[in-house]
Amino acid sequence: MKHIITLSFAAILLASCGGNKKNSVEKILEKNNLEDIRTKRAELVTDQEAIQSKIKLLDERIKTLDTTQNIPLITTIKAKEEVFDHVLELQGNVTTKNLLTITPEYNGILTNVYVKEGQRVSKGQTLAKIDDGGLSQQLAQLKIQSALAKTTFERQERLWNQKIGSEIQYLQAKSSFEAQEEAINQLQQQLNKTSVRAPFSGTIDDVITEKGSVVGAGQTPLMRIVNLNDMYIETDVPESYIPFVVKGKKVTVEFPVLGTTIDTKIRQAGDVINAANRTFKVEVDVPNKDKTIKPNLTAKLKINDYTNPKAILIPQSIISENAEGEQYVYVVKDKKDDNKGTVSKVIIKTGKTQGDVIEVLEGIAGGAELIQEGARSVKDGQTVKVIKY
Repeated sequence: MKHIITLSFAAILLASCGGNKKNSVEKILEKNNLEDIRTKRAELVTDQEAIQSKIKLLDERIKTLDTTQNIPLITTIKAKEEVFDHVLELQGNVTTKNLLTITPEYNGILTNVYVKEGQRVSKGQTLAKIDDGGLSQQLAQLKIQSALAKTTFERQERLWNQKIGSEIQYLQAKSSFEAQEEAINQLQQQLNKTSVRAPFSGTIDDVITEKGSVVGAGQTPLMRIVNLNDMYIETDVPESYIPFVVKGKKVTVEFPVLGTTIDTKIRQAGDVINAANRTFKVEVDVPNKDKTIKPNLTAKLKINDYTNPKAILIPQSIISENAEGEQYVYVVKDKKDDNKGTVSKVIIKTGKTQGDVIEVLEGIAGGAELIQEGARSVKDGQTVKVIKY
């Protein structure tokens, strides 16, 4: 339209300029007279203003007659019911209760280390030996003394049963024998502490102290043992999720470093709220058949805390808010065959969000046609045309 008007305007100017050759611009310029040139210019300006005024009248009439000129073009999306699984995203670290740095129970020189790093060991297996400082010799002497005390007691017992001898002799022999047995048990327990044994089945992850070193009970770290079978993730959950994050809930765990994802469940939910950060602890099982998951590995958890089988989900970008804080969207109603319809402003109530979408609880139902592109530029009651890409 603008091109037509411009060409018409040019044609009129040419006609006005070329129609009278005596007064044409070329002739005026040939005369080289300042007054004539100024006069001719003033005439052309007057003609231009008259033409612009007529063009304006034509544009106004076109605007009145062309009903499609002011109709905004928009795109829409259809609201539909779908399953909405909302997830709570958290971060945690892999850990295990079967990870232990073993320390000795006896002071002395580490005389032997029977295992090496990476070796599989069984519960109760001897891992190292500490010099007993003569305890074994003392135990041998006590056993000899105990054997004599036992023989004496058995003889006194036979005599007492035959009513021979005094009761005091029998009781003294019995007491002496029992004291010897107790002394042997105590010394045996002390001697057992010189052998370092595996507290559970697992793998020797690190041998820290070498053979020949002097070790102190409960102080010197000897080696680290780990079992990767019973792994779990521990994380803190905000107290507001207590009704939803419970034992047995499904969890998707992602290990960014490994590039793997597993499906598991919550095995334990804490019963105590941490007063400092208002959270409670949760433990999530970690299947680890291939032993690729290690303690202290970072994990991302997605816990399904809410499910709506018939949710209406819409993009958050199409929602606006009025001065009263109410959220609203625009829908297209009464759409005709030419894809023209009427804009209707609808107040909605929203629920949970997930990524770029939000759940609509009230206001629209499945099948509603919501304005997507162009939602910020339309008004309630306005006629619009729906286009498709």
